[in-house]
Amino acid sequence: MKIFGAGKIKEADETTISRQGITSGELMERAGTEVFLWLKRKFPDKETVFHIFCGRGNNGGDGLVVARLLHRDNYKAVVDIVEDTGNPSADFTSNLEKLKECSLHCNTNEVYAYKKHKIVYIDAIFGIGLNREVGQEVRDVIEKINNSKAKVISIDVPSGMFMDRKTVSAVRSDIVLTFQFPKLAFYLAGNCHFINEIKILDIGLDKEFIDAEATHYHLTDKTEAHRRYRPVPHHAHKGTQGHALIIGGSYGKVGAALLSAKAALISGCGLVTAYIPKCGYNILQTAFPEAMALTDGEEHITSISFDLQPKAIGLGPGIGQHPETQQAVLEFLKRQQLPMVIDADALNILSYNKEWFKFLPENTILTPHPKELERLVGFWQDDLEKVEKIRAFAKEHSIILVAKDAFTIIAFDDVVYINPTGNSGLATGGSGDVLTGIITGLLAQSYPPADAAVFGVYLHGLSADIGVCDVSRQAFTASDIISYLGKAYLKIEAEKAQK
Repeated sequence: MKIFGAGKIKEADETTISRQGITSGELMERAGTEVFLWLKRKFPDKETVFHIFCGRGNNGGDGLVVARLLHRDNYKAVVDIVEDTGNPSADFTSNLEKLKECSLHCNTNEVYAYKKHKIVYIDAIFGIGLNREVGQEVRDVIEKINNSKAKVISIDVPSGMFMDRKTVSAVRSDIVLTFQFPKLAFYLAGNCHFINEIKILDIGLDKEFIDAEATHYHLTDKTEAHRRYRPVPHHAHKGTQGHALIIGGSYGKVGAALLSAKAALISGCGLVTAYIPKCGYNILQTAFPEAMALTDGEEHITSISFDLQPKAIGLGPGIGQHPETQQAVLEFLKRQQLPMVIDADALNILSYNKEWFKFLPENTILTPHPKELERLVGFWQDDLEKVEKIRAFAKEHSIILVAKDAFTIIAFDDVVYINPTGNSGLATGGSGDVLTGIITGLLAQSYPPADAAVFGVYLHGLSADIGVCDVSRQAFTASDIISYLGKAYLKIEAEKAQK
């Protein structure tokens, strides 16, 4: 799904109005109706009280449409027009008159008695066009909303959130009902505490315009994930499903290589070999009998040499940074042209020796966590600069960069994909090693590198989304990701079958 900036969204609105022969007010009515219908499905109990906070711009106009429709459907609605929110827009003014016509007045200080958990705050103060810091009066309202015990739902964006720069203060929304497109700001690490859940409402913007417009940014929605997924052919056998080689492990960190190797096999490839130091041999063969093993060095890898012919390689989980290991990595990279995933200490070794990037095959996949990413691309001032650094770095080195975070970013060919699956259950040791294994396993199955990265991250997160429902976020471990991969695949296949 494409992610557009504020300017392009405004252009989409204008194009829709022109091509569909409607007014801006009619488009606002359409947007407000979609919000109303969603609220009606979510809160069927007419005892629910909706307290709608409206600015004077078009986001506030959306809120007024919602208030009117709720009132007409016999819901209890209270409307506050927030001061210091700019001059009234024409469509806001028009909808304010319509509100008065149906005998629903604003800023009346009317208080409804409501049952516990039956109050919903609707935030319609500012939309995507906010370009200035809000004043004290607005900050007071935002603080009131954030300190309330009400369910908080924002229309289009949490008020106070900027689309193109760092946000300091904004409404903390339980749910954001955003129109037509996801917004990049929603998925930036610094904004995560402002949004708990995102729902994208289709308001019928011009499809031809959306399809024709290019963008650097995309969300990996179900459609995108399904498009990249490759089912196992009925005639497959282990020789046709690919052979993955995982190179990693050192004394005390053999588990990382074990997790990665196991994830590669469970992702669907036919064979897995783990290249590990000798101290890990008994551990691997006992804990994971399905894997084959090659060994080098006693407690860490000192050279990388093998006779087998894998389809893909995962390099780095638990490998350590011993001088001999670093030299082994260099010599290996100089002669390596297979599809490859580089993670963990192999990434750190690269960050200390950036001249080695010239040895990486095109579309090599790098999977850094935030500190590893900083060592690679340098310090960033804010999340937007971080995204641009990721995109530029991937383009400069002709690699695929998988920047792991609450919302993982995948960059390649001057485009960025934001992954929406996953949860805080993944904040546990070994989850990155599992991701390396999954992507390596997909590469071994002949997934193109970009597909392996985008789909692999989606699958990794989906497994966690399914698993925490059984295990809990607190008790969830990296091994659980592997355990729930099968259910993640089944879910994807079921969704595809329903289309």
